[in-house]
Amino acid sequence: MSECIFCRIVRGEIPCRKIYEDEDLLAFHDINPLAPVHFMVIPKRHVASLAETDASHAPVLGKLFSLLGELARGQGLADGFRTIVNTGRVGQQEVYHLHVHVVGGPDRLGPMLTRK
Repeated sequence: MSECIFCRIVRGEIPCRKIYEDEDLLAFHDINPLAPVHFMVIPKRHVASLAETDASHAPVLGKLFSLLGELARGQGLADGFRTIVNTGRVGQQEVYHLHVHVVGGPDRLGPMLTRK
């Protein structure tokens, strides 16, 4: 996916404020943060969305989710944080490369969803 913005970040074509990187994953600060701490963790291998994963993705997804607590604590989120995975059009996914948002800060976050 040569034009995928996250793939371009992985390849180093677009700079990011990197938090973590290994052979499978990249974590970096969101360029338009919605909370005092807002970063994303992505698999380096392109997967468009969570809806497209299967059992073959289990190792990298397990690694990603098992790393979130450590990364969040490293960013000062010892009292908690929210993880968000927007999936597809209805889930309001904006970049079609699987990514997990981690958001938090010193104050309590607002409601996850607003009831109508």
